[in-house]
Amino acid sequence: MKLQRNYKFWFCTGSQDLYGDECLKNVAEHSRIIVEQLNKSGVLPFEVVLKPTLITNEVIRKTFNEANIDEDCAGVIVWCHTFSPAKSWILGLQEYRKPLLHLHTQFNEEIPYDTIDMDFMNENQSAHGDREWGHMVTRMGIERKVVVGHWTSQAVQEKIASWMRTAIGIVESSHVRVMRVADNMRNVAVTEGDKVEAQLKFGWEVDAYPVNEIAEAVGAVSESDTNALVDEYYDKYEILLEGRDPEEFKRHVAVQAQIELGFERFLEEKNYQAIVTHFGDLGALKQLPGLAIQRLMEKGYGFGAEGDWKVAAMVRIMKLMSAGMKDAKGTSMLEDYTYNLVPGKEGILQAHMLEICPSISEGPISIKCQPLSMGDREDPARLVFTSKEGTGIATSLIDLGDRFRLLINTVDCKKVEKPMPKLPVATAFWTPQPDFATGCEAWILAGGAHHTAFSYDVTAEQMGDWAAAMGIEAVFIDNNTTIRDFKKDLMLGNVVFGK
Repeated sequence: MKLQRNYKFWFCTGSQDLYGDECLKNVAEHSRIIVEQLNKSGVLPFEVVLKPTLITNEVIRKTFNEANIDEDCAGVIVWCHTFSPAKSWILGLQEYRKPLLHLHTQFNEEIPYDTIDMDFMNENQSAHGDREWGHMVTRMGIERKVVVGHWTSQAVQEKIASWMRTAIGIVESSHVRVMRVADNMRNVAVTEGDKVEAQLKFGWEVDAYPVNEIAEAVGAVSESDTNALVDEYYDKYEILLEGRDPEEFKRHVAVQAQIELGFERFLEEKNYQAIVTHFGDLGALKQLPGLAIQRLMEKGYGFGAEGDWKVAAMVRIMKLMSAGMKDAKGTSMLEDYTYNLVPGKEGILQAHMLEICPSISEGPISIKCQPLSMGDREDPARLVFTSKEGTGIATSLIDLGDRFRLLINTVDCKKVEKPMPKLPVATAFWTPQPDFATGCEAWILAGGAHHTAFSYDVTAEQMGDWAAAMGIEAVFIDNNTTIRDFKKDLMLGNVVFGK
């Protein structure tokens, strides 16, 4: 599955013609150099494309509308080199619909003390022009990212790069289509939600299919294709028979291979990028999809268990945002299972029945075939591993009835103290920031779910910016969290976002 399109970001410089053609020539040249150097930096994940200097209402409006219809344009970066009368931007900004970054910089890093004169002051006037432009965007209530500093600074370039990945999550959100195989788990509240409102807010299409329709696609997979994929499994992963007959074990693994191929072909044919399953409605499927779902997630598909379409969509978006990232550590659906409450060693064991993405794994990945009480089917094969150490974020998008809230908890992933030889599933173990008790209390106060979309690579800031662009509440739990202040944040959210 292709995760990354050839997206580009437009660089639009604001100016005016009060200071003559020579000034405008310098503005254009400065902008060209900045764009050229940004692209050469090796920091930005996507190309920046220079656009002609924006001066008039007509040109500004035309440029923004062209950005809207260009499918390869994922956002616009604006910089006002000189004073740019912001009323000229109103129509263009009113009609613009994609992510927006305001780069508050200037061409020169240092004041040229020996030579500075009024011509230089008038030309290099972003301290003036950017404030004029920022006032108008604020007055219009337009969400944007502001990055401040000299354009050669690596810190500034890294902030632009980070925003670019957020912009991909914003733009791609309207392309996310989630296929629900059957419905959500009966009487469970947190996996439900308003799918119409989700489409209005996020652009997601969430459709349900009878399980046997996709089971037919699984059944149509040829034996030769299935066997070829089984061979790939046996080459790539350790096989843990644990006393089972090798041929019988392989037959169970083949069921998952057939499910992977059938599901993937069905998803591609119907143009879905995320999928949810439910162990209570498996129809003609011989096993609960386990290894198959893990492999699909690793390829970039979103997944949610027990019908949790919100998590499936969020996993897909976070995989898109981190696609192509150097030294990426992985993104997966996870579930809070059980606690370790030993003082000084507190943490939450994360797992699921089967379906954890191997992108977060560290060390060997094994195939096991074990009984599963849920699902009432034959023993499913699954990939078993432990996750990497490091800092990540666990996110939960919840439907509060009158609005959506995105809960973002920074967590510290660790290794468990001892092996768990009788637990035949992939696991992660983390302690929520700022500490176990505060993190858990805040999560529960905010209404966070037990399923999460987790990533080592996407940051809390990026997901907060994504939420802001979507017009929904974002709540952060991290090392700065106290329960007193957190309750105030929730109260403020109720005032701002509540209907």
